[in-house]
Amino acid sequence: MGEGAVTMSKPFETRALRMEHVYCVRLLAPSQDVERLMMHIVHATPLIQGAYDSNAWVSAAGTERYRPLEGARAGTESEVRQRPGVVELRFEVPYDRQVLEAVLDTIYEVHSYQEPVIEVTEILTSRTKGLDDSTNPNRWWNTTGDWKTA
Repeated sequence: MGEGAVTMSKPFETRALRMEHVYCVRLLAPSQDVERLMMHIVHATPLIQGAYDSNAWVSAAGTERYRPLEGARAGTESEVRQRPGVVELRFEVPYDRQVLEAVLDTIYEVHSYQEPVIEVTEILTSRTKGLDDSTNPNRWWNTTGDWKTA
């Protein structure tokens, strides 16, 4: 490795957690595209985290800026466009190159952009060891309950 190279930390465990390698996928998309994208992404991999699947994070909407150049389907333009209602969609996939490639090809296939904005990083993420925390006063089931029923 060259000088200044960054290496991925090794997986490790604490009393309550396992830190595992995964790929973190981040993409930008119009908010109205999220459900279609997710429907296809979870067919490529179920996005499992512990006892849950279909796990993803969607940001609040923001404004994307871009200017179409030669070769753009929109045609060349001199002014910068500003598209409101664009969100960040972020999720984790197993640290498996074939799974990652399937997810990336799926995103490309169903995304509405000619040039989808997709970033992939290798990260360590936590997974619980399933300790009995049924009486933990900080858990949602021991406080106000699930946000969905509040």
